[in-house]
Amino acid sequence: MLRRPNWNSSDHDPEEFRLSLVGHLEELRKRVIRSLVFLIAGFTVGWWFFKPLFSLLTDRAAVAVNATLKPLGKTYSEVSLHMPDLFFLKFKFSAYIGLVIALPFIVVELWNFIAPGLKPSEQKPFKRLAPASAFLFLLGAFFAWLVLPQAFSWFAAYIVEFSDVAITQEVGSMAMLSLKTLLAFGIGFQLPLVVFVLGALNLLSAQTLMKYWRHAAVAIFFLAGAITPSNDPVSMLAIAIPMTGLFAISVVAVKHTQKGRPPEAFLWSDPEELPAGNDSV
Repeated sequence: MLRRPNWNSSDHDPEEFRLSLVGHLEELRKRVIRSLVFLIAGFTVGWWFFKPLFSLLTDRAAVAVNATLKPLGKTYSEVSLHMPDLFFLKFKFSAYIGLVIALPFIVVELWNFIAPGLKPSEQKPFKRLAPASAFLFLLGAFFAWLVLPQAFSWFAAYIVEFSDVAITQEVGSMAMLSLKTLLAFGIGFQLPLVVFVLGALNLLSAQTLMKYWRHAAVAIFFLAGAITPSNDPVSMLAIAIPMTGLFAISVVAVKHTQKGRPPEAFLWSDPEELPAGNDSV
């Protein structure tokens, strides 16, 4: 009896899973359809649990803003200018919730699409990334949850420069900003995994990463400013500083993973690391 190939086995040969172009497209089509199903299911969950989730984010923002405004004799409220906006707000908010719920399942579908073409030794580093990615996403969202009240208070404090002004926000703006910030922090905290993958695939050497750590730190601060929806310094520093620390940890992990590999094995290495007469991109 013939044994059905199992790409997840420790001795599988990627050649057993080689498909034609049509076969690859068919497999990709199935993965895309499943991903869309996960998105729709996540959207449905977000739609049904819209009220408690929306209230949680809105109330947290309101408490922080009111704590800043009340001592100044100022008020804060939310208002809807157009009735259709309420429906579209619920739709957009549910879509974001659906994306968060569906994202882990979509990553699994992507992994199941590319994994059969990798050897067991090549699959091993990536199998460790899934729990690490989930942990880093939750860690980033947790940091965002802690820093959001300070960010809202920082914005609200500028009202002292304007006399006879009361803050009236469009309904949902604070909740959507909170949700986008949670997502931005969660995605931003994936940086160490990106660095680790580049190192595991021999695209970057740990020595090169350590030599250019100052450049990387500057790039991290620019990235933090770009992905932080509120663009305030409190939120930017709250994401940039932990990301810099995580980057340093990831470089150490890459150095351990690459132990024993010659400099010429890497696609991008510092020329000073290479033997005389050997060039690298």
